[in-house]
Amino acid sequence: MRSGEKGYAMKRIVMILVLFGLAVVTPGCHKETEQDKVKKVITNIQKSAEEKDIRKIVNNLSKSYHDPQGFDYDTIKGVLLGYFYQHTKISAYITDLEISVVNISAKAMFQAILTGGSKTGSAADIIPESLGVYAFEILLKKEPEGWKVISAKWERVGNDQGSGKAEIP
Repeated sequence: MRSGEKGYAMKRIVMILVLFGLAVVTPGCHKETEQDKVKKVITNIQKSAEEKDIRKIVNNLSKSYHDPQGFDYDTIKGVLLGYFYQHTKISAYITDLEISVVNISAKAMFQAILTGGSKTGSAADIIPESLGVYAFEILLKKEPEGWKVISAKWERVGNDQGSGKAEIP
């Protein structure tokens, strides 16, 4: 290789490294929004439910948690324990997530497909093992430790079982 070719090759390598460096640094410039932080709470709860880790779920709840179903911070643990005991394997798929934030309050609305099977990546593969599809409305408050769930309302969708309101089984 001649010296002119070596110089050209070095310039190309340097340019590639600079472009790579910019690509790595640029995502780090994105400032996490309050919506991103709320979404992270929802996905942490989803992951914790799949791990059947009540402690991690409760860490995302405010001590002042109280919902329309009559559960508070202490009693929701019993609901989760019963649900996890009843179902040996749980997978959760969240769809249609909408998040609105106003000052220190937030609302997240979404549908969750809860299944008793392993995550396959395809909704068609899980329907026979489905535990249900639920519509959730989650209210959050920004506390000193970060966003915490202060209330949750849910109802089973797609089933005509009485009023359509259902506690997570």
